Amino acid sequence: MTTGAGGPVKSNQTSITAGYNGPVLLEDFHLIDKLAHFDRERIPERVVHAKGAGAHGYFEVTKDISHLTCAKFLNKVGKRTPMFARFSIVGGESGSPDTARDPRGFALKFYTEEGNFDMVGNNTPVFFVRDTLKFPDLIHTQKRDPRTHLKNPDMQWDFFSQVPESLHQVMILFSNRGTPDGFRHMHGYSSHTYKLIKQDGTMHYVKWHFRTNQGIKNLRASEAEKLAGSNPDYATQDLFEAIERGKYPSWTLYFQILTEEQALNYKQNVFDVTKVISQKDFPLHEVGRMVLNRNPENYFAEVEQAAFSPSHSVPGIAPSADRMLQGRLFSYPDTHRHRLGTNYLQLPINSPIVPVRNQQRDGPMAFGNNGGRLPNYEPNSLGGPYENQLVREKEENCKAEGIIARHTYELTEKDFEQPRALYHLLEKSEQQDLIDNFAQNIALAQPVFQRNILKQFYRIDKELGSRIEQILRNTNPKL
Repeated sequence: MTTGAGGPVKSNQTSITAGYNGPVLLEDFHLIDKLAHFDRERIPERVVHAKGAGAHGYFEVTKDISHLTCAKFLNKVGKRTPMFARFSIVGGESGSPDTARDPRGFALKFYTEEGNFDMVGNNTPVFFVRDTLKFPDLIHTQKRDPRTHLKNPDMQWDFFSQVPESLHQVMILFSNRGTPDGFRHMHGYSSHTYKLIKQDGTMHYVKWHFRTNQGIKNLRASEAEKLAGSNPDYATQDLFEAIERGKYPSWTLYFQILTEEQALNYKQNVFDVTKVISQKDFPLHEVGRMVLNRNPENYFAEVEQAAFSPSHSVPGIAPSADRMLQGRLFSYPDTHRHRLGTNYLQLPINSPIVPVRNQQRDGPMAFGNNGGRLPNYEPNSLGGPYENQLVREKEENCKAEGIIARHTYELTEKDFEQPRALYHLLEKSEQQDLIDNFAQNIALAQPVFQRNILKQFYRIDKELGSRIEQILRNTNPKL
């Protein structure tokens, strides 16, 4: 055993004191070092995606898509890229049960020959809001009441009733899809639309779909609630033990592919993350397979310190004009700098497999040689790194023009079409579970918020609204 500075520890059982019953001495460096480090063991938990589990694996290309992108990790059938995945609960805290009714984070880090590419998605193809300005408000409604420090159903139903664009995601959340049976039995989605770009600058829009090869399994509310009490780490344990047994979970990646013209002329805005692009209009095209085959050796170092961001990208893949995605490009690295420090990308789990060459220097916990003797400015005549104007320049040369203003998304009937279609897609038993789940949670809110959200459910489907209202009136006839 050694101290943090590498010196041998003579005793880890007894402090140094002045006499048998005397005071402890400040010169006991091992004691001071041990206590001081212990006092600082916790780092700020993530504001969202606080609790999660992760594993290492690889991604293998199974179909040729070199005609769509110049990204090198996608350029050849059979090519394998090492990767790390983190699955998480979105709104809860680090002590939340794995079976909570909540979206699941589906974050992937590909260690490519051109740097790291992060696909930071969820287990749902849509999201609650379509402008990133509303994201903090949404998350506040999923956290604790600022006065009571308790979860408050009033907050979320008040918000959802006044932001009806959220109802598509709310419908998914309160169906049995909102409580997946562990992390292995759920799909993953980019949710956002992305760009794929060829070397010549030709561009396509795509949605990413990771479909589980273990089969979809969901929990009914009663099952999820029981597991929350008996095994709050159910999904974490299931993933870890499956990999330890050699039952490596896998997902097949598919793209929905649109040309620029098809995207611009589509019946809905393809940059609106509250809506899906119909697979009848644009079917899935297989791309490759993701396999998780190695558990972390240390949870904190590899899972807790893992930092994902949609702005971590490679040539040939670029963000679209999706407003939620645009905000995440900034917000995710910003929270990592707060949580882990300005040099978070130097941590082994986040570090690319290729050399990093730039003029960024210093800051807390700088690893390696900190750029060595190379100049920390550019341009220079001393052999320092310089810009690459090949692919990245083509990605950024897209047309954007218009009046600078706050262009508001208007709520229209289209915002209720996909929630309505989802309701009718469900089996009768699944519809009943959805209605029961809604009624049970809405009943906890004040009557004014119950009435407000019921109005929106009636706009989705009269039968849906009526069946929820009937259950609520059985509890409160004066509703």
